[in-house]
Amino acid sequence: MPKVTYVEHNGTKHTVEVPLGASLMQGAVANMVPGIEGDCGGLCACATCHVYIPLESKQVCGSMDELEDNMLNFGYDVNENSRLACQIEVTEALDGLTVQLPSRQY
Repeated sequence: MPKVTYVEHNGTKHTVEVPLGASLMQGAVANMVPGIEGDCGGLCACATCHVYIPLESKQVCGSMDELEDNMLNFGYDVNENSRLACQIEVTEALDGLTVQLPSRQY
């Protein structure tokens, strides 16, 4: 299983194994990573799984569709590296990915 590191706003790191085909949000929730809420269960309807993807990893995370782009308008402290973790499917290419979490989701 690919390993993904979630870094809390305070610098605390959580490296977890995420099953292939699961979303980054599902991996965080299943491993009780603080800072990823996932209130809508991954339906791209709440923006509570907002993460920052490193610039060099954007391409392997896939492209953002219009729904995700619009939903990010409800996120906190959104920038050009912002994505919704529920919309990124874990593949072997994401093994070793590190994502940063915002200071809050709301």
